[in-house]
Amino acid sequence: MGGKYPLFRLAILFLGLLLPARAHATPEDTLAVNPAQPALYLEENYYSMLEDPTGQLHLADVQLPEWSRRFVAMRGSGHPPNIQHPSSIYWLRITVRQRPTDNAAWYLELYDSHIGNAMFFSPQRGSTTAYDSVATGANQSFATRPHPYKNFLFDLPPRPGETATYYLRLHSDTRTSFRAMLHSGAGLIPELSLQYWLLGIFYGILFIMVLYNLILFFFLSERTYLYYVLYVLSGALLFLTEDGLGFQYLWSDFPRLNHFIGALAPVLLLLTFATYAGGFLDTASRLPGLHRAGQWVVGISTTLLVLDAAVVHSGFSFWLYLLPYGLLYYAGLQAYRSGLRPARYLLLAQALVAISLTFLIMRKLGINFYSNVYTVYSLNAAFVVEVVILSYALGEKLKGLMDVALLTQHRLLKQLRKKHQAQDRLVVQMRENQILKDQLNTELGGLVALRTTELRQQNETVAAQNRELLQANGLLALQSAAIEKLNGDLSRDLHAEKAARIESKEVDFGEFSQIYPDKDACLRYLADLKWGHGSYQCRKCGHEKSCEAREPYAQRCTRCRYVESATTGTLLQKCKFSIVKALYAVFLLHAHKGNYSPSELARVLDLRPATSWTFAQKVLQALQRRRQATDYEDGEPWTHVLLDASMEMEVEENEPTKTSN
Repeated sequence: MGGKYPLFRLAILFLGLLLPARAHATPEDTLAVNPAQPALYLEENYYSMLEDPTGQLHLADVQLPEWSRRFVAMRGSGHPPNIQHPSSIYWLRITVRQRPTDNAAWYLELYDSHIGNAMFFSPQRGSTTAYDSVATGANQSFATRPHPYKNFLFDLPPRPGETATYYLRLHSDTRTSFRAMLHSGAGLIPELSLQYWLLGIFYGILFIMVLYNLILFFFLSERTYLYYVLYVLSGALLFLTEDGLGFQYLWSDFPRLNHFIGALAPVLLLLTFATYAGGFLDTASRLPGLHRAGQWVVGISTTLLVLDAAVVHSGFSFWLYLLPYGLLYYAGLQAYRSGLRPARYLLLAQALVAISLTFLIMRKLGINFYSNVYTVYSLNAAFVVEVVILSYALGEKLKGLMDVALLTQHRLLKQLRKKHQAQDRLVVQMRENQILKDQLNTELGGLVALRTTELRQQNETVAAQNRELLQANGLLALQSAAIEKLNGDLSRDLHAEKAARIESKEVDFGEFSQIYPDKDACLRYLADLKWGHGSYQCRKCGHEKSCEAREPYAQRCTRCRYVESATTGTLLQKCKFSIVKALYAVFLLHAHKGNYSPSELARVLDLRPATSWTFAQKVLQALQRRRQATDYEDGEPWTHVLLDASMEMEVEENEPTKTSN
């Protein structure tokens, strides 16, 4: 390069003379490798760093004395062991000495797989000035890696008894770390195999949890399981970018996609966790204010994260995750205090992840805070524990909901048992009434037979006994009237008994349909309820006189000819199924004060669940409006809710005028 670009070399030399050397510039310590230690962590005193803000220095330049003196050992320099200025080029210098008896090859591993461009310079055998170079990085295809490994792995050829100086030229648009490890050739394969085995177990556990909870989602149709699956998949995508396995196996020929996924995965993790936590904690119903605040915070944080990844490139975007995650943790704490006991598992899982994230943030900031192989992979272990705990917490939550449902069913069965007992008592009473009726009929039949015999004996003297025969006929007429009166009284008593049982909320659909057997009976009942006491008033003109219309039990205004049906202005208006079933549904919902499951209502009335749910919502809203009415009385009959005021308003505003020809 010196012969090819002499002016540039002179400019670099002149710049090196002008810039004062740092007073604390010290060379790095020589790292003596020992085969007895197959893996050596590269401490800060074993490598030195030179920052090149211009990005114009080459290997020959940094080897010049004026630049070589500017290399500073990391320990004691105060510089964090990572790239602080993404616009600068960083040179690392490492000096390694092998023992005379050490013929093993060594390898230098860079832990951070997000370094955009990394060029490794290794001195040629028998030379101190000629260097071989290898260029690779996260911004280049995975095929440029010297070895097919998730991290950067460079060869240090065997140099028995020699001391060699190696250089690394690093450039990245993120705050990547300098941390590295030396491996001997003999110990490299077992260690890499162990790492891949552990990562395989890690992703295997995530796959099992995804598959298990996806099956539960399809069987239970509980959307929280789907949110959980999306959260675990987002976490898996994040770890694939962090440990480099995604770039190695999935998108090795697309470095830009690798960079894009690395920026997108944390944002997806935040969104999916916020969605899962909101569904798991029921913040929309339990903590509505906190739920709205969380949506705003997550939305704003997501927007800022996208802007930072696409435009700003500050390198401090991880601080933007603290507020939304902290708010979600606070929401979990409030949900636990409000009685949601499974929320304690979410708090425990997030605490473990927060501890492991502390080590990751320290590495991003370049702070040497318990940096070792355990803390590097602590986030993987914490995430596995978290997904297992969250899956268990979700199961416990659903179990609690099922226990509540079973308790409700038990109470309902108890009520049904009481209802059946009352029905049994009614059957016994009806049997006794039938026995009394049979006895009366037998006695009356005996009297009639006796009287007939007497009349037959006196038939020969018809003329003389005619008056007596007329009296006997009168007696028979009185007895028949008495029988008819008794039968009528008995029918009225039975009808009154059933009507009374309707008011006491102990009537099934069979008995209910005996009182209202068909549409005609229901329409007649609604017409009596609306106009039974001469209370007709035209909805269009307010006129108070009407006549019968062609439609059964409908009324026609004698002034404006407006026809009003019996169902108009009632909850049965525009009903899409049997009016008898609709009337019984209103009775059931009123009798149970709205605490009657739409699915149970669909089963009792043989309706589709969607139809049952829609009609139940309509009745429940009417019940709520009735309770808020000024004339509402506790324990009032169920028929009060049929004439719903809101239905009258709807008719007046939306229903077209009906007139006869």
